[in-house]
Amino acid sequence: MPGADADLVDRLRCCDRAAFRELYARYAQPTFAFLMRLARRRDAAEDLQQETWLAVARHAARLAPDSDVGAWVFTVARNQFRSWRRRGPEPTDDYAVAELAAARHPVGGAGDVDLERALAALPEMHREILLLVGVEGLSTDRAAHVLAIRPDAARQRLARARAALAEALRAGDADSEPQRGAS
Repeated sequence: MPGADADLVDRLRCCDRAAFRELYARYAQPTFAFLMRLARRRDAAEDLQQETWLAVARHAARLAPDSDVGAWVFTVARNQFRSWRRRGPEPTDDYAVAELAAARHPVGGAGDVDLERALAALPEMHREILLLVGVEGLSTDRAAHVLAIRPDAARQRLARARAALAEALRAGDADSEPQRGAS
């Protein structure tokens, strides 16, 4: 773990408010985007974001000294999402695909929207690993930690998720091509 993260963990364990603000500044936007893509509802993602940061604040003093603080924050966010899903709400079609695409690339483009739609169509287990590794840049081992699975299982899940995403993108391309011979 880099020295800066070790220092941050030490400060969080001592309930240093500046450390919490630093952690929030670093991870608030990525965790919100992660939660938006999982919940596919802005209202749910906003609530889950608040619950995530309340849990982070509540449990920061109990972090282990060698904690991977980034993986920990995403684990807390994922656990909040999973608790929300157990309560029964289903993701809806009011998923903000264009908003997420624009947030990632302000100039935007059809490809970004297509990618967000393809991600939204994937099973949750595939979407999670792709978001953690492909979007948030976590290593496969760190993503495995967040998902509470073995690193070899994470690599296998990632390979399957990438294949499913490629298929979803191809299917989307086929749906958008004009039909030949139609009048």
